[in-house]
Amino acid sequence: MRWLRPLLQFHRLAERESLQPHFSRALRATLACMAPLLLGLGGWLPVDVAFMAIAAQNLALVDLRGAYPLRLTLLLAMTAVFAIAAAGGSLVAGHLPLAVAATAGLAILGGLWRHLSPDYGPSLAVSSTLVFLLALVVPGGPGGTGGPVLAVLLGGLWGTVLHVADWPLRPQHPLRRAVSDSWVALADLFAAMQPEETGETEARALRIRRAEAAVRAGLDSAYAILGATPSPRSRLLRRRLEELNLSAARLATRTVALNTAIESAMTGSGFAAVTPALQTVLTSLTNLSRTIAIATVSRQPSHLATAEVRLRRLGHLLEVLQARVRAQASDDANATQICALLRQVAQLLPGTHAALRAMIDRADERAAFSLELLDLETWSLRPLAAALHFHRKVDPALVRFTLRVAVLTMLGVAVFKYWALPHGYWLPFTVVVVLQPDYGSTRTRAAQRVLGTFAGSLVASALLWLHPPPVLLALATAATIFAFGYWVRHNYAVAVFFVTLFIVLLTEASHPVTLAFTIERLASTLAGGALALLAALFFWPVWERHRLPPILAAAVRANRTFLGLLIARLETGGGYDAAAIAAKRQAEVANSAVFSSLQRMMGDPQNQQEGLERAAAIANGNQRLTRALTIVALHLTPGAPLAAGELAAFGRLADEALAALAGTLVPAAAARPADLDRLIADLEAFAPPAADAGRRDGWVFAQLLRAGTELTAMLLAVETAPRTDGVSEPA
Repeated sequence: MRWLRPLLQFHRLAERESLQPHFSRALRATLACMAPLLLGLGGWLPVDVAFMAIAAQNLALVDLRGAYPLRLTLLLAMTAVFAIAAAGGSLVAGHLPLAVAATAGLAILGGLWRHLSPDYGPSLAVSSTLVFLLALVVPGGPGGTGGPVLAVLLGGLWGTVLHVADWPLRPQHPLRRAVSDSWVALADLFAAMQPEETGETEARALRIRRAEAAVRAGLDSAYAILGATPSPRSRLLRRRLEELNLSAARLATRTVALNTAIESAMTGSGFAAVTPALQTVLTSLTNLSRTIAIATVSRQPSHLATAEVRLRRLGHLLEVLQARVRAQASDDANATQICALLRQVAQLLPGTHAALRAMIDRADERAAFSLELLDLETWSLRPLAAALHFHRKVDPALVRFTLRVAVLTMLGVAVFKYWALPHGYWLPFTVVVVLQPDYGSTRTRAAQRVLGTFAGSLVASALLWLHPPPVLLALATAATIFAFGYWVRHNYAVAVFFVTLFIVLLTEASHPVTLAFTIERLASTLAGGALALLAALFFWPVWERHRLPPILAAAVRANRTFLGLLIARLETGGGYDAAAIAAKRQAEVANSAVFSSLQRMMGDPQNQQEGLERAAAIANGNQRLTRALTIVALHLTPGAPLAAGELAAFGRLADEALAALAGTLVPAAAARPADLDRLIADLEAFAPPAADAGRRDGWVFAQLLRAGTELTAMLLAVETAPRTDGVSEPA
């Protein structure tokens, strides 16, 4: 039966590739570029091959999600933008002042694309700029001034054909794919929760935080796509997909709360004996989530059967983990809470099974297939949700970024047009690629661009020194295009290395590459990167320390809303309803925005990082507060109020403390209390009523005490804070 082994390996590879776009994107890019190049070398194309290949490749590199009509509309719109950029560049190529003015207009349009679509606008802005700059250098060609326009139109249509041709071969309804992305993100969250060795807790926490943000983005995107599909024909499908997406959201909520409880138990003496069982459960959850994602988009009964086996196995593993926790955990109260959360996870499995089964057309069909439960690894992209944002209010940071791009590209175009540099467009194009809205990202991108270009030039020179035959040269060119398409979304430095190889090999195909060619490209890359860095540092910079305080205050206020809602539900016997879920989600989204801001601040110069550690301490406390409140939310029981005066007292005290904390971070937003000492003392003195640790009220007050501890630490952090921009010192 050895001949079956390659088939099983191929099946496993196909499952992985069905959920990740690396291979298909790289294949599209290779076909998009090589077909025009080979036809052009054979003299079978009456247009400029370079323009056609570049337009087709840039369009083929776009990863689309969403309804097929929306995908097609977006591809055609991008083709039209490319054609307009080529026409503009051709018309002003012979006039320096007009070329500089048109460059400014194109940069402003690039800012508009970024505003309309944060997902697809940046790539459209960069690609259209490349087409425009090439038209400034090569305005003529076959067909005169209209030659580049015709070539770009043909290239865009060719890239669109490659996209459309892939849709029937990959039978993945766009609505199904949106929900599958939620499950893939959930699988990544489970993988991030795997316990680490001693000393690696910070790395684990960072992975979990990023994975949580990805899960929230995936769930919200799926809801947006499903909500924007009003067709009566898809009403039943949409309702079933919404239920499956809701199952993912519920499972994410329970497991995040479980992870919070487990983190408290990790320091216990008996946790080491629990770790193997926990690792096995998390691995099972990871594989189950990815199998559900595959089954959702494939609609194959075999994938449903595999998911059913994984569900049954996971149920048994959860029982084993509960028994291990009860036997080994030293803290009885924490062990009881962990077991309760594990039971909640187990209770979600039947509903998940029913929701998935409803998505399979031939759920009762069985055929010969492998039930070997292979581990699945995959990666997901954000779906095409809310493709265009027609908001009148524009982010001031985007306005500043657009003006910086406009000024620098105008300068670059003026330099290379005035001195008539043969490949001078590399200078302004490097600026466009390297320059990012914040200094930290610009510095990282500049280093990746320079290192990738330098390494690629050296390797390409070594390859050309061997004088390969034309066939081998064509194969090497195709390989570099494929590698660039495969790595461009995953590792930019590696992608730049391969695209540099591609450019050198492509140039060699038309005329010999000289040392001057290599030096010119390296010099342009260095100059463009240096200009971008200087602009981000000195030209109307956006320092994150000015933006962070209101973002952090918004996260604190989101927790305040979440806490107030939970206290009201506990007092009246309310359940974990849609309003509670929305409040929790809002708090999590706000926390994610805070940590993104902190990450950008870490990339700023050292003299712009004042207060970073203090803000990070408050941000982490606020996130842990959200997690503690999430566990409280899972203990909400309809019709079972907690009649305790201490509950209302804690709610009033915590509400005042959170309001004071938000007012401290952004003084203009709220009145500052006369002192923080009283709030700190009251929180430290709060004592819950006596309750059995195994009862519901005991679990609730244990988490409220934890929330009070985190809130006290946050108040202490701001009480000792010196005055900085946007943060005032205590009275």
